[in-house]
Amino acid sequence: MANYPQLDDCVGVWTLKEVNNAIMGGYWRQAGTRGIFGGGYSAPALIAAADFVTIATTGNASAFGNLSVSRRHLTAFSSFNRNFFAGGATPSMVNHIDYFTPSSQGNASDFGDLTNARKAIGASSNSTRGVVFGGTNPSNVNIIDYITMASVGNAIDFGDLTTVANGATGASSPTRGIRLGGQPVAATIDFFEIATTGNAVDFGDLAVSVGDAASFDSSTRGVAVGGYSAPANVNTIQYITIASQGNAIDYGDATNSLDVTGGTSNCIRGLKGGGPGVSNVIDYITITNGGTALDFGDLATARTELEATSNAHGGLNEGYQGTRIAPIPLGGGNGDLGFFVAGETGSNSGYQSRIDVVQISTLGNASSYGDLVAAKGRGSGAVCSDVRAVQGGGKISSNTATMDAFDVRSQGNAFDFGDLSSAAILCRGAGSTTRGIFALGDVGDSAVDTVEFITIATIGDTTDFGNLTVGRKNPAACSSTTRMINGGGFGPSYSNVMDYVTIASAGNSTDFGDLSNARNQLDALSSSTRGVWFGGALAPDGSAANTIDYVTISSTGDAADFGDLTVARQQALGGSNSTRGVMMGGENGGIKNTIDYITIASTGNAADFGDLTDAKTFGASCSNGHGGLS
Repeated sequence: MANYPQLDDCVGVWTLKEVNNAIMGGYWRQAGTRGIFGGGYSAPALIAAADFVTIATTGNASAFGNLSVSRRHLTAFSSFNRNFFAGGATPSMVNHIDYFTPSSQGNASDFGDLTNARKAIGASSNSTRGVVFGGTNPSNVNIIDYITMASVGNAIDFGDLTTVANGATGASSPTRGIRLGGQPVAATIDFFEIATTGNAVDFGDLAVSVGDAASFDSSTRGVAVGGYSAPANVNTIQYITIASQGNAIDYGDATNSLDVTGGTSNCIRGLKGGGPGVSNVIDYITITNGGTALDFGDLATARTELEATSNAHGGLNEGYQGTRIAPIPLGGGNGDLGFFVAGETGSNSGYQSRIDVVQISTLGNASSYGDLVAAKGRGSGAVCSDVRAVQGGGKISSNTATMDAFDVRSQGNAFDFGDLSSAAILCRGAGSTTRGIFALGDVGDSAVDTVEFITIATIGDTTDFGNLTVGRKNPAACSSTTRMINGGGFGPSYSNVMDYVTIASAGNSTDFGDLSNARNQLDALSSSTRGVWFGGALAPDGSAANTIDYVTISSTGDAADFGDLTVARQQALGGSNSTRGVMMGGENGGIKNTIDYITIASTGNAADFGDLTDAKTFGASCSNGHGGLS
């Protein structure tokens, strides 16, 4: 099971019980898929370009994007959703920390600064912290810095190495960081506990003293490849067992003798790329086996003095282990996080950038998850996979077409995803595991029938999908893995219409049936089989409804009564996992922070769940189980 490595040695067969226990315990790990090689030098120019490969599949690299500054002698490390490149020389020393999102090709974003500008530095990381050590500016240093990778900001002092070093390289386990070698040519191996600041401690010695080696790791082994060992470069591959102090062991050879190359891994396979010459060669080994390296392919840009990393943050392949919310099953499963995005704290004012999150299976108040790129109000839409949420439309100073995205596996702020075809408010979104569909709602103060879609994993603008049966503002949308249903809304009067599309096939909507009553400003949620609509504004006076309706998504027909909300309200938002739906916020004589919940399979009245961080209305919502669809 190469995609889901075993805890100790990344091989073996798991029972379903073992998988479930690992997920619930928070130590399930998903193998990194992409290796990214960035920066370096190719005479006569410094390089900003980053190339990427799929680590499990041999072949040539492709262009990924650019660093903020062209530079050489930099370092790299990662979490599972961010790749970091830090320090280096332009030729003057720099302190820049850039990061990429590994799933999305594009240019790097600024993260912050190191404590000291320097080059020829090493790095380690676990799922939360990146640690940078050593380097030179202009003399060699023993400095260790760290960052919290989910939170943009400058590095902080961690402690000191046992000796000064430039050209040291790093490896990691989930708990421990390793320094390997360095210049002047050294056999030194240091270690430190990543979660605990302090000075490094002696670990042992390399089998061959080297500086400027490439390095990578599995969950248990740290590997150094090649490097400079006076008076010449070597092709030696040597490894340590990270949990056990001791000397390194020689276990194979690279295809060439090079220093200042970049190394990355996915726990199972380690790659080394580039080097003096200027080289485009990428080698690989199977980390558990050792032996002579094999040809993998070529870099898109030949270079030396580069660095590399992967979305397995050093090959550790840890799942999310947050302290605020329970572990999230990566790579599928019944998502358990409900998100309330954007919104308003008052009519036409008090626009919100905050992203709230609840753990749907556990009653309690919402917590802050991060912020959108800009505060938004007036009814936007949101779609979600088990990796990424995308919010579209709404009002900033005026109606907007912008879409923001954020990673649902790790707290953090949103980034720009692309644009809807038109600036829209009062729109809604739903979708499948791969595709998000937006009904645009209100464009230019007119109700429209426009339906557009995105591929959630791929940054970019929306594509035309088809049309609703009736154009309307504020429809409420839910979905199964195959169908999206829009129900209710306004245009030109209060509507009870439900219509549906087949998510995988672009085309116009088809009539599904009718809600129990016509209403505007309602919302919806779903399991894999049931769609549920709740709340809204009733004709003729716009009074708030407490109504909850439901349908069987696979069977067209009119909605049936489910029960009542705890508090009648309109402009509330919904999220769900496979069994439970939550209804968040809304308005009725004032803005509410109320969160209700239902058990989707069992009709009945809603019950109190907890409260939002603030009373809010007119936002967007989704869940990382996209309606519990798994």
